[in-house]
Amino acid sequence: MQQMHDAVIVGGGPAGASCALWLARLGLSPLLVEASARLGGLSRDNPFADDWIAVLPGVTGQQVAANIDTSVRAANVPLRLETRVTRVLPCKGGIQATLTGPDGETSVRGRTLVIASGVRAKGLPDHPPGANWPGVLIGPGSPIVAQDYSGLSVAVLGGGDNAFENFVYVRNRGARAVHLYARSVRAQQQWVTRAGREGVRIGPYTVDPATRSVDGRQYDLILVFYGWEPQAAFADSLQLARDERGYIRTDFATAETSVPDIYAVGEVAHRMHPCVVTSMADGVVAAKAIQRRWERPAE
Repeated sequence: MQQMHDAVIVGGGPAGASCALWLARLGLSPLLVEASARLGGLSRDNPFADDWIAVLPGVTGQQVAANIDTSVRAANVPLRLETRVTRVLPCKGGIQATLTGPDGETSVRGRTLVIASGVRAKGLPDHPPGANWPGVLIGPGSPIVAQDYSGLSVAVLGGGDNAFENFVYVRNRGARAVHLYARSVRAQQQWVTRAGREGVRIGPYTVDPATRSVDGRQYDLILVFYGWEPQAAFADSLQLARDERGYIRTDFATAETSVPDIYAVGEVAHRMHPCVVTSMADGVVAAKAIQRRWERPAE
């Protein structure tokens, strides 16, 4: 007979890992499913010190990801790595999830489902998701940092913190010319100040990724920082309530979605200011709600 997990958790970033760890420590039986070969979420691609985490001064995002992996394994959480959830359907007593991984297609059952699949970087609008062109890098992430900018002309697109921060980064890495194109400015003032005015273009612009040109000017590289979008298409069949940007709506006190026993935590639900700390807190909220759900006396 197929095992019934107390929770099938989709996504091994800070939110999903935190939820899985707490459930395991509380004596419940979670299953953590992660599409990548490693846990840690977006932190895996952050080689910079994440100085916003009060208890981890000087620790890089990649070290944070490694610590997440160590903590989850120490709690003996069952893991399915390099495995994607492709479909979720209600079943008797909970949900059934279809998984695709190294061993092919399998299915698992859970009393509850926790969606912690996070966000992905937005690509260029009016182009298919995942489309790519030589010399056009969608950021942020380690490929942006690993790139050699010496002697190159670079266009940085976007008006948020990541665009301004990486504009400064590229400028300090020997680029021959670097321009920032922002239709509007959303970045914190500290980054706007550090960027200065030289090379910063505010207002409408057009991009041709095939020729790597912006407003008709050709560049060796175009770096795109258009923010994030939720990724939880596998749960579309559940018809969860979402906001105007596609983020899953949840009850603030429990992280439960519009469908009973389905929870959403971390950036896929955009419940709090998105960062490692709030995502981990989200995981705890869902874990405690699930514990209360299954340990309360029968009515």
